[in-house]
Order: sequence, then structure tokens, then C-alpha cells
Amino acid sequence: MNPAFQGLIIIIIGVSGCLAYFYLSNQLLDKVLFPPRGENAGRNINRANIIRPWLFSFPVILLGGVYLIYPLFETLRLSLTDRDLGGAFVGLANYQEMFSQKRFLEAMRNDILWLTVVPTASTALGLLVALLTDRIAWGNIAKTFIFMPMAYSFVGASMAFFLIYDGRSEVGALNAIWMQFEGGIGSFLFLRIFPATILLGFAALAAYACYLFLRPFFISEERKGEIITAALRVVAGAVLAYLAVMAFLNVIDVFTITWTYGKSQSWLTIPFWNSFFLMAVLIWTQTGLAMVILSAALRGIPQETIEAAIIDGAKPFQLLSRIKIPQILGTIVVVWTMIFVVALRVFDIVFTGTYGNWQTEVLANYLYRTLFVDLDFGVGSASVIILVMITLPIMIYNVYRNR
Repeated sequence: MNPAFQGLIIIIIGVSGCLAYFYLSNQLLDKVLFPPRGENAGRNINRANIIRPWLFSFPVILLGGVYLIYPLFETLRLSLTDRDLGGAFVGLANYQEMFSQKRFLEAMRNDILWLTVVPTASTALGLLVALLTDRIAWGNIAKTFIFMPMAYSFVGASMAFFLIYDGRSEVGALNAIWMQFEGGIGSFLFLRIFPATILLGFAALAAYACYLFLRPFFISEERKGEIITAALRVVAGAVLAYLAVMAFLNVIDVFTITWTYGKSQSWLTIPFWNSFFLMAVLIWTQTGLAMVILSAALRGIPQETIEAAIIDGAKPFQLLSRIKIPQILGTIVVVWTMIFVVALRVFDIVFTGTYGNWQTEVLANYLYRTLFVDLDFGVGSASVIILVMITLPIMIYNVYRNR
């Protein structure tokens, strides 16, 4: 059967089944179990209203239990057993073996890099684009083009970028540009000054964001909120401070690195830098999402506060830093956490690009290789639990924010 036709049939059956379930469950509740008539009409209506939400959410609870809760506990059990010993309980032996593997430590290091650079860069670029496009007449057209990469699958976007990174100068666009540098003034401007400016700008942005997160601890008028909020502010401030320091230190590397001019480079095989080339794919696809959400948040800012600030003599940067950003800070955090979760689950880009070789291993790719290639279910399950533990604080925070 044609896959498209098969998918259409599944959609029709699924939607029809949902409609039938909700209609018939309402009929059962209102006509049979608790009919709103007779002496107990009021009591029946109240009971029906109490049961109805549970009846509607039952399919989600059932499917969540079957496909989420049970697999999680089964994975936890597998992480504490050894398949080669007939499923014998081995305690934390799988975790000890996992943490002793160089590949796992490399994956954790790279995941930290992905989880700090990708959400921060995507959110910052999305905010910048949202601010700039709202000031021009053809801003909506620009937003459309920037949002279009969201329609690409990660594999499709990766293949497009890998053609840019190709090691052959006649194929790879990056190498075609690279071959034009010969060490003169152009090389100094584009390979030294330009990246140093970007790094310094990123360091300044990270430092400012760190200041916004930690500001309530130093200003008594803003010192409010619960312990969870305060703890999350401290963690976010520490991460942003780390990013600012690392970006500043990398400026030194930009001016000290030795470039080999006139020779094609295999960009995805260069350790450390290849991870950033892979991150560019995810940043490219996620910037549009951040732009759309933050643009809507910016338009939701009360115009009266902006007009009052302008009348009081606020400069454009003061208007941005003291009026606009503080009012949409909650949205910025939500966007950052959304992209954080996407970066945590990144697999397609690394798998299709380097397969985790040349020091680009990430946790999801490590999980795949351990579970489905090496067939080591104990260590593989342990890595899944580690992934869940990393995701759990973000889930708790999102639930807290939504409530």
C-alpha cells in the first residue's frame, strides 16, 4: 500500500475514533450513568462534571502509562541488571562502567556544549531578528524566510549544511571561500577581527543576561519569589557567567591560532570546531521558532510603558534593556528551555554528519550505539536514565511556569 494512502487511512480512523469516543462517553455519562432528571438531577449533574475530565483524559493517561511510565520503570530495571548474567541484579555496576568509558565522558562534555551554546545563540538571534524585523516595512517577508528552516527535517537540514562543509573546494562552499584567504589584510579582518567581534558580543550578551537573572539578589525591591525560582536563577546565572568567560577566553585563541592557507579543509574532522559546525545546523532551524514567539511577546508589551520611557528620555538601548526585555523575560526563559530540550535530544545531525567520530559524540548518539549497535542493554539503559535526569529539572520548571 502506498505510504501516503496508508497515512491518510490512519488519520481518518484516528480522528473518527477520537470523535466517537468523546461522543459516546458523553452519552453514557449524561444519559445512562448520571441523567440530569428526577429527584437527584442536581447531584447527578455535579457527579457528571466531576467524572467528565477524567473520562476525557483517560486515553491520554492510558497511553502515557503504556508508552511512557512503564518503559521508564523497565529501563530503570534494566539499568540495574546484567543481560549476560541472565538478568541478575548488579546494582550500580552499569553506571560505574558507563562513567569509566571515555566515549560517555566525551558525550557528556559535548552535551554541555550543545546545551549552552545552541539555546543561547538561537534565543539571542531570534530576539535580535524579532527586534529588527518589527522596525522595517518588509519585516513579515523577512520573518517568513527566517522561519522556513523550521519546515526542514534535521536530516534534510544537515545534508544541506554538509554540502557547505564538504572537504573538496569544488563542492564545499566553505572551502571555496577559505581558498580565497592568503594571510593578508582580508584574512586578518575575516578570520581574526570578525570572529573576535562575534565572541565579544556573545560574551557581553551572556554577561547581561546573567545580570538580569541575578539582579533580584542585589536589589531589595525586586527580591521576591519562591526558593525554586531563586535556585533556577542561580543556576542560569552560573551557566551564563561560564559562557561569558569562555567566549572571552576564546577571543585569545582567535588571535593565536595558526591557519593553513591555500589548502582545503575537512571541516567536520577538526576536533572541537566540528561540534560548532554541527551546532550551526540546529541554530539555523531553531532561530525561526524563537523569533516568532519573541516577536509576539514584544508586540504584547503595553505601548504606554514604552511611550512613558521615551518621554522620560530613555535611549534605544535603555528602552530595550530596562523596558522591553524585563517584560518578556518569562517568554525568553520559556523559549530557551524549549530549545534546550531540543538540543538535549539532538541525534540526527550528529548521526548523519560524523556518527559521533572526531570527538563529536553526544548522549543520544552514545545511547543509540550502546543499545542498538553494541547491544549492551545495561549500560545503554543507564545512559537513558542519565538523559531523563538531565531533562527532569527542565520539565519541573516548565510545569511550575505553566501553573
